Order: sequence, then structure tokens, then C-alpha cells
Amino acid sequence: MSLVLHMHPLSSFCHKVLIALYEAETPFEARTVNLGDPEQRARHFEMWPLGKIPVLSDARRNTTVAETSIIIEYLEQFYPGAQPLLPHDAGTLLEARLWDRIFDLYVSIPMQKIVGDRLRGDGEQDPRGVAEARAALGLAYGMIDRQLASRRWAVGDSFTIADCAATPALFYAGIVEPFPKAHSHLAAYFERLVDRPSVQRTLAEARPWFQYFPYRDAVPARFLQEDGVTAKNA
Repeated sequence: MSLVLHMHPLSSFCHKVLIALYEAETPFEARTVNLGDPEQRARHFEMWPLGKIPVLSDARRNTTVAETSIIIEYLEQFYPGAQPLLPHDAGTLLEARLWDRIFDLYVSIPMQKIVGDRLRGDGEQDPRGVAEARAALGLAYGMIDRQLASRRWAVGDSFTIADCAATPALFYAGIVEPFPKAHSHLAAYFERLVDRPSVQRTLAEARPWFQYFPYRDAVPARFLQEDGVTAKNA
């Protein structure tokens, strides 16, 4: 197998790349990285000194690619699917890249701040930082709701890199900071995302790992059931 994705099934940023791979139907090997294991950790840091996941290795081109947006652009250039994830129109492409960054930086990162704080020991929590992260999510939710008022996907009628970023960001953020009821466009967009076959496959593969998610008790029941991903009444 030429392509190997070094990843973890619970990671939101890994989900972003998995969705892109499944959208393109690109053959690859998913290789789970356990950063808690000293040997695996050392090997991963040797491959990518920053130690983040996911990382894509391409034996055919003797290349290692890191950072989710760069990985998706790399795949689009060298292993494209039938439907492009990067729009050909220059203006739409810039908008897709903008919303890719919005979902990563202003949804995923605040979400991770909230999740990470729950893992801290007594006396190490950061209530002020968590409150700021929740406020940041509220601001982002409002922006997304306005953006999706007249669009099916993040930047129009086609599923793009922005939607790959949106899916795991909104999935986990919606657990730790539920969407306000007034943001109906955001809620409808999220349902369209989780109806997508590539997303259903990604969530199904992650399901056995949800028990390790720090907010596991808040994961909606429909995402814990084998046949319940698209049930909207849970």
C-alpha cells in the first residue's frame, strides 16, 4: 500500500483526513499511533518532530506529509477523486480554504481546550480558559449559521475541504457545547454532514473508541449505536 495514514480513530483532525480519503475512494492503510507507548512515540516523532497526528506517508513518492489541510491538498494533487475537494474556481477555492481554517481554528481548537481541561488534575483546571473557549464556540456557531443560511455545504453546492474540516469540529464541539436552538441552519447543516457516507464510515470506525472520550457520557446515543448514526430524534 503506497499511502499510510498514521492516525488515531478518536482524533477529530484524523477524522478530517479520513473523510477526504473516503470521499475520493483513495486506497490507503490506516495505522493507529499510540503516543502513550514509548516506542511508537519515538518512531512517530522521528517521522514528524512536532509529534502531531495525522501524518501521511507516501511510499510511491517517498514523501511524508503533515498538517490536515496540506494532506488533503496533497491527496487532491496526486490522488484525486472523482469530485474535487478543492474548487477549481479561484474565488471559491479561497473561500473553501478560509472556512477550512475557521472550522479548524475557531471550532476545533476551542473544543479541544474544553476537552483537555477535563483531563487535568485537581487544582490544574483553567475555568477562565474554558469559559473563553465556550464563548469562542458561540461566536463561531453564529458565523456558521449565517454562512449556511443559503448554502447546502460550507461554500456552496459541492462538498469541499471546508466540509471535511467542519464535520469532526462540529461533531465534538456539539457534544461539549451544544448548538443553540436558534441556529437552525447550523443544526440542519450538521445533519447533512452526518448523513454523508464518508462521515458515517468515519464515525462507525470511531465508535469503539468513544468510551475513552472525556465527555463520553454526553455523546448522543445515536452515535453509539451501529444503526443509529442518521437517526435525528436522539
